[in-house]
Amino acid sequence: DLSKRMEIPSTRIFRIIGVPKATAEKKASAKEMVAGRGGQAAIGVLRLLGIAQEIVRDSTATEAQGFDAAKWLGQWIERPQPSLGGRKPADLLDTPTGVEIVARLLGSIQSGAFQ
Repeated sequence: DLSKRMEIPSTRIFRIIGVPKATAEKKASAKEMVAGRGGQAAIGVLRLLGIAQEIVRDSTATEAQGFDAAKWLGQWIERPQPSLGGRKPADLLDTPTGVEIVARLLGSIQSGAFQ
């Protein structure tokens, strides 16, 4: 479960991706995918998790050993970022454009442009 891996309450994940809790739970119990913008947003969060995991995997820092990228991402998306005008990355994840902006920011972190 993504919310558990990221240590974000499931209700918050549903708000981030713009899907009502009841809808998400109904789809999950029926083993169906969430369609539309909510589904795209969920895929976007998974994409960001992949980027975070890649950053850790490619790191040569000793701290990268055993680093929990999912937990870090869950905390990071909830913190206001100066490069986003003080907005939280989570506030941008309900659109493909917002996911792309956040993905670029993660790429900047990876390249060392932002610490």
